[in-house]
Amino acid sequence: MTKREVPALFLAMTMALFVQPGAVAGQTLEAWLGTWTLNVSKSTYTPGPAPYKRATYRIEPWNDGVKVTYDMVHPRGATTHLEWTGKFDGTAYTVQGIDEFVTYAYAPVPGGGYEVTVRIDDRVAAISTVTLSPDGRSLTTTTAGRDSRGRNVTTSTVYEKQ
Repeated sequence: MTKREVPALFLAMTMALFVQPGAVAGQTLEAWLGTWTLNVSKSTYTPGPAPYKRATYRIEPWNDGVKVTYDMVHPRGATTHLEWTGKFDGTAYTVQGIDEFVTYAYAPVPGGGYEVTVRIDDRVAAISTVTLSPDGRSLTTTTAGRDSRGRNVTTSTVYEKQ
């Protein structure tokens, strides 16, 4: 992984959430829709520090799939706006708004939630698991990958519904 890919990996790892147009483990599409805000104090980043001081995701129906809009603020104040549109059909869909070629491909996991395969330039960069809490008020994304030095990188990010 090159130095230019490191920001893309952290970005992909922290924003890898999505929804399926349908129900998983009794949770309907409507439970996943809405605006979600990162709770940095409930999230963990190994190695740290957190790559964002704020992040907000908006998940909405889009054609026959969904659209996810990501707005992030980095620790030094830079901002990032990204968009992803796609369906839950095993196809890798491209993230818009980043220089690297980043895609996500999604699969349901037993017990509910999804596994997201994040690819950068068609190489697997990270695997994320996204789950919705039983009360529908929080999303948790757990991600494993490697940084540019070959070190294991793991994150557990918690988003709360607004």
